[in-house]
Amino acid sequence: MTEVTYFMACSVDGYIAHIDGSHNGFSQDGKYFANLSASFPETFPSQLREVMGIDAENKWFDVVLMGRKTYELRLKNGITNPYSHMKQYVFSRTMLQSPDENVELVSENAVELVTRLKSETLKGIWLCGGADLATTLFAHKLIDQLILKVNPFLMGSGIPLFSGVIGQTALELANSNIYENGVVLLHYRVK
Repeated sequence: MTEVTYFMACSVDGYIAHIDGSHNGFSQDGKYFANLSASFPETFPSQLREVMGIDAENKWFDVVLMGRKTYELRLKNGITNPYSHMKQYVFSRTMLQSPDENVELVSENAVELVTRLKSETLKGIWLCGGADLATTLFAHKLIDQLILKVNPFLMGSGIPLFSGVIGQTALELANSNIYENGVVLLHYRVK
């Protein structure tokens, strides 16, 4: 069974972005990015991989799931195919068609699609954004692990890790790492 991993940067108070979708306050440290790119090369967008010289094979994931708002942040910058090195799905009830043939638009049956993907033989499935999508998938017990890059600042308000109410869930710490810039990587398995 292929696992779904919610791999996300967040503030200490659990926000993944400001209300406008911006990411001010999150670490932009070069050494930190170099360490992350060595461990999770596929989580860097294609355009950034080119700039940073990342040509490593995917280690964790070969499928990426995005909510509409996460994808639209890329579109604002003219990027229609942000993760060309993976199979990409964008979940939206309002987009009528995908602006790129390499990005599959999913407008209904998200739970069914993710359930089917989990039954395939894949390296892994990365949920890279979408607090609404994360809430839906978590409610249906489709998220197997969370890898959080907790950045050393308080955002105060913004878009939370989960947009709705989720039930109390036990997590098991599988791994952790503290980077020199104060970012703490916490890898939890859902019990």
